[in-house]
Amino acid sequence: MNNKREKLQRRKKAIRSRILGTAERPRLQVFRSLKHVQVQLIDDTSGKTIAAESDRKKEEKASSKKNKTERAFEVGQNIAKKAKEKKIKEVVFDRSGFLYHGRVKAVADGARKGGLKF
Repeated sequence: MNNKREKLQRRKKAIRSRILGTAERPRLQVFRSLKHVQVQLIDDTSGKTIAAESDRKKEEKASSKKNKTERAFEVGQNIAKKAKEKKIKEVVFDRSGFLYHGRVKAVADGARKGGLKF
């Protein structure tokens, strides 16, 4: 396991073996690329995505002056807003093998500020 991608996949698999999202408490999955961040609320029992949010949307282009961490915080707040519309209050956080700092932490903080409980 020398490759960074292989190590990430190994950590992701280990995390996913321990957590499961349900309809009442879906999994909040975070994906971080070099430029963007994307999150999804997933119900693993039915295998469906309940809601999704990204910083690549057209209305977010105006806020492109912000740095990546600030945009990730906004993505967290937006997914919390969508979850409230669907009457979801609690989620299971899935960091997808990424370390819990920087943009991943900003998404979590934004979701908490938006009203979601982990």
